[in-house]
Amino acid sequence: MTVDVYARYFAAEMNFNGVERHAAAVKLTSDSEAGNIRYTASVNFFPHTAEDDFAVSCDAYFEKEIFSASGRRSKKREEKLLGNLREVAEGLAAEAGGKVFWESPLTDERRG
Repeated sequence: MTVDVYARYFAAEMNFNGVERHAAAVKLTSDSEAGNIRYTASVNFFPHTAEDDFAVSCDAYFEKEIFSASGRRSKKREEKLLGNLREVAEGLAAEAGGKVFWESPLTDERRG
């Protein structure tokens, strides 16, 4: 079962594959299967050419596994991982040549 524990869209900046990107979707996702749990952080940059344009691109997606073990979802673990999400996402963005503007959210956060 895959669940977006946290998802929020932010203003961002990146040029990838010749396309200017002006927003990013930042997520913390859990995947559980057969008694194992895995958490990933991801940043997905997309053009955001209009205020209502949230068409996420498939080519500017960057992900990092931040936890994997036997067990199940834990609110306590998720809060700890959320505390480090910004740092991990900034690292992913920087490695790809992008920047997320944390002070400029485009949506409310969603928790699952």
